Amino acid sequence: MLHTLAVLVENHPGVLTRVAGLFARRAYNIDSLSVCQTDDPKLSRMTIVVNGDDQVIEQVRNQLNKLVIVHTVTDLTAESVVDRELALIRIQVSPETRSEVLQTVDIFRGRVVDMGRTNLTIELTGDIGKINAFIKAIRPYGLLELVRTGKIAIMRSET
Repeated sequence: MLHTLAVLVENHPGVLTRVAGLFARRAYNIDSLSVCQTDDPKLSRMTIVVNGDDQVIEQVRNQLNKLVIVHTVTDLTAESVVDRELALIRIQVSPETRSEVLQTVDIFRGRVVDMGRTNLTIELTGDIGKINAFIKAIRPYGLLELVRTGKIAIMRSET
């Protein structure tokens, strides 16, 4: 099962290497990883998606908590969250397929961010399912390049 971990860490060189090294030493694969400085310049937030059962995830959390550079580890998997991913996708187009591709982009609420004679670059945000569905829909036209950020997530506000 995929688990999403929010890890608050110190913001200085080598922190990412130490956290990634912890996963590598235990032969756990990171499915996605997103890192950025928080509103406090001394801290960074890592959103890590890792595959494993509850026992494996608990072991990962315990190991992360032992690192001095780690302030908090939160498993967001069972929580109510807002999550998104950003994708930049370059698609091959011809004069005959350009309008069909643009209609598909519109349906998925994507945005054209670059246009050439033979290709379009699309920016798309959404959950992982939406990104995957869009990729499946445009693949027949010719997927030239794909870059994805990986998942980011934040707890929903209490109502």
